[in-house]
Order: sequence, then C-alpha cells, then structure tokens
Amino acid sequence: MALSLRSLPILLATLFLRTEASTFIHSRAAYYPNSDEHGTDVGACGFGSFGATINGGDVSAASALYRNGVGCGDCYQVRCTNGHYCSDKGVTVVITDSGSGPSTDFILSRRAFGRMAQTKDAAASLLALGVVDIEYRRYPNKNITIKIDENSNYPYYLAFVLWYQQGDKDITAVQLCETRNFACKLLDRSYGAVWTTTSPPSGPLSLRILLSGEDGDESWIVPVNNIPENWKAGETYDTGVQIDV
Repeated sequence: MALSLRSLPILLATLFLRTEASTFIHSRAAYYPNSDEHGTDVGACGFGSFGATINGGDVSAASALYRNGVGCGDCYQVRCTNGHYCSDKGVTVVITDSGSGPSTDFILSRRAFGRMAQTKDAAASLLALGVVDIEYRRYPNKNITIKIDENSNYPYYLAFVLWYQQGDKDITAVQLCETRNFACKLLDRSYGAVWTTTSPPSGPLSLRILLSGEDGDESWIVPVNNIPENWKAGETYDTGVQIDV
C-alpha cells in the first residue's frame, strides 16, 4: 500500500518531544517467582530471548497495560510505596510480556523488583513480601530501537520489533519508506511489537511512526536515523529519538 507523505501530518523528531511529566497511577506489582534475576526468555511481545535482558533485565509483564500487544516496549517508572523499604526513584522497566497476578498491573523480573528498594537488605524484604503497592507512570528511558527479526530474509521479507517506547501515546501504525522517492508502505502488526512486510522497499529506509492518544489525538513522527540499505537479520538500529508526549 503506497501512501503519499503530502497527505500526512508529519512531525520531524530530531530531539526529545517533551511535555510535563505524567502523573503517577497507583497499583500493585508482583515478580516472576520461578525465574532468575531477569525476565522470561519467551514473551508475548515477540522480543525473543533478548526480552529477558533488554534494559539490563529491568523488564516486566503487564496485564491490562499489555493491551493486545500495543503496550509492548513501553517504558514505565515503577516505585513501591512502602517508605521503610522503597526508594523514591524506583526502577524503569520495559514491557516485554503479558501476564497477570493478584490485582497487579506489573509482574516484574526479580532484578527489577529488588531495584525498587533502598538497600540490598530492603530488597530481600520486598522479595519476601512478593506483592507490593506501587505507583507508576510512562517514562522516557532510551532511544526507540529497531531490532530486525532473525526470520527476516533480505530483500524479500522484513520483520522487526520496536524497543523502548515512551510517552503517553501508543504506536498504532508504522510505515516503511524509500528515502530516494518517498514511496511508503504500511506495515502489518503481526503480534505484540512485531511489524512485518513482504517485498519491502529497496535502498536506505526510513520509518514513519503513528502515535495515538486516548483522546483521539494522532501525530506521525520521523526518526532521525534510517535503516541501512543492506539491513541484516538480527541487527539493531537506533532511531535517534525518544518520545515523551
């Protein structure tokens, strides 16, 4: 499906797109009881084995926040509210999986759960509790990153995931565009954070990412960096942009 860029409201993203910090929402969090320090090697977002160690292993499964995969890759600041054990900073996590616990929005990796604490002793106490009251908000963390799926086959089939989504809006559509003639193709969301296309455009490729808010507001952003012409399965490419809108 070819689309004309002239028909789209485009927002060039060369720096952080910033608004006032979002307010905290109260909830509860648990952790993966049968895992090691990191998350799980297989998650519902399509991140593969790297989903266990992305963001240094500070990852989480989400229940309602997963939203049929739209929430994959979102970054949240999560901090527990017990002043005896918990730090004011908390931990910044990336959503990599879908899961639910006892009235919880987050199921953190053991590492992330413990990092909400003030000290190592306090972390042990938090882990002993198992489920704690928390507050959370969407939070900028790192540049949005493209990870080419291992099953991609240059130049016939391209699949990739997007890591480190921030801000209060969701990525609801992605276009892949030829940088030479600006012909664009709308990609399919396969599942989770996986976007795919057969017969991808040729040459260096740029993305157009549609951000949608709950209020119906939508805007397209154009990452600073392109996907190189000879992209390779398994490679990662930094878009050069963080989003906080």
